[in-house]
Amino acid sequence: MPMPTRINRAIELLAEGQAIYYAGNHTGHVLTHAQGREDCGTWADYINVGMEHGAFDMTGLAAYLAGLCDAGPTRSGHRSPAVIVEAPVNGINEDHVRYNAWQFRQILGRGVHGILLCQAETAGAARAFVESCRYPHHLAAVDPNLPQPLQRLAGAAGKAQGGMLGVGTRGRGSELTAAAIWGVSQAEYMELCDPWPLNPRGELLLGVKLESPEGIANADEILAVPGLGFAELGPGDLSLSLGYKEMPRDNYPPEMREARAKVMAACRKNGIAFLELAAPENVIAKLEEGVRVIAGHREETARVGRAHQRRRLPV
Repeated sequence: MPMPTRINRAIELLAEGQAIYYAGNHTGHVLTHAQGREDCGTWADYINVGMEHGAFDMTGLAAYLAGLCDAGPTRSGHRSPAVIVEAPVNGINEDHVRYNAWQFRQILGRGVHGILLCQAETAGAARAFVESCRYPHHLAAVDPNLPQPLQRLAGAAGKAQGGMLGVGTRGRGSELTAAAIWGVSQAEYMELCDPWPLNPRGELLLGVKLESPEGIANADEILAVPGLGFAELGPGDLSLSLGYKEMPRDNYPPEMREARAKVMAACRKNGIAFLELAAPENVIAKLEEGVRVIAGHREETARVGRAHQRRRLPV
């Protein structure tokens, strides 16, 4: 049995420069203990659970994660495959995200390894997302000029400046259930559940989907927010907002090609992995271009891509 270096297999691979491949759809996933046991043997590096359009089922998610762990470890030696959940809230602005931060607390409390914020449209929304997923004792990239705890108790207010983060807002209470899934103590979980690569020891992978004209216009500012680990262009909703009733695939019209280039350039600039659909016929070209999170749900795509990158970690 190989000895993994991290809890989160997706982060372990990204840190090595390897691409990661995911399975799971956007309209729901069978969330039962039995399905978790079956999915522990997946060919994918992480499992995407779509709650943006699928049911917000926390009881099912807890059972599913328990099933993954009970059937583990994986062939790579990890306790379970990584699980990333698409949250229902849209990241249209900071207030909208903060009002719905309870979703992140519920999802994280079940023990997942990452969350995707859909329809991210402003940097403020992305900052609120990251802050909502962090414990307040993690201070990397937090604005040092913000009021200290005793000042906040006295009612002093402040807002992060200069592209930095505010203090994390996740509280105690769910570390017991989440730590059991990760296979660590509660204290260890609270240290390790912090966004990577902002925290090099962090095991939490946070992503954003830019899928509206507003999100594309603000891509540079959004993807400069500390704490994000991956991002994607959402061609389905973006094309619909641009008037395309049928979603263009790889052969994007000019305005979507421009949007893709902008998001990908911002990912490169900020050290964020770019997510995109690929197939066996084009995955090598995508890898050469710099795509590092591969959608497509086909094992053959992963086999071709892994061979091209000479991947060492077992599936």
